[in-house]
Amino acid sequence: MVKLVIFDWDGTLFDSLDRICSSMLSAAELAGAPLRQKEQIKNIIGLSLEKGVPVIWPELSGREHNTIIEHYKRIYVASDQSPPQAYNGVFETLNKLNEAGIKMAVATGKSRRGLDRIMSLTATNDYFVTTRCSDETLSKPHPLMLEEILAELSLSPEQAIMIGDTEYDLNMATSAGMRSVGVTYGAHSKARLEACRPHALVDDFEQLLNTLGL
Repeated sequence: MVKLVIFDWDGTLFDSLDRICSSMLSAAELAGAPLRQKEQIKNIIGLSLEKGVPVIWPELSGREHNTIIEHYKRIYVASDQSPPQAYNGVFETLNKLNEAGIKMAVATGKSRRGLDRIMSLTATNDYFVTTRCSDETLSKPHPLMLEEILAELSLSPEQAIMIGDTEYDLNMATSAGMRSVGVTYGAHSKARLEACRPHALVDDFEQLLNTLGL
């Protein structure tokens, strides 16, 4: 039986994708970077900023990447004063997992400061026994953040499952020897998630309970 469910944040629990994309495009405009499309921004959601921004603008220098990142952080925080909308069934499902005695954690590409702020805004701190962010360990798809969570909780990969909306989440889980479930309503397409061969795909968050046998 699964003892731990590890969630990605953006695009999995909360619908913050439009806010991320608009903030990144505004940051790029301020930095004088070439125009990009929203789909190109969605492609790197889940990675750390330091890893994702060079993917979008490979032709720019490291200094220019850093300028975009600094603009993005400022713009995102300014637009992040109200909580994002939770996806359908998120709180109901988290409550049922909690009642079933299953531990929950978060593994995200957000910064520690960003995650702490948004968890406070959404009143979700009490749901999760531990969290890992991209600025305190290696970015997805490297498995280190999952390995650190498992070590902290003295659990094996077989006792945990990763839930996410991107190939970075699913590939990270595979590298950690962990099963995964892809949610199809987030940043990456269903076909892209299927290519990662997850344990299951769900179109609605509430379907997780059946997938987990609850």
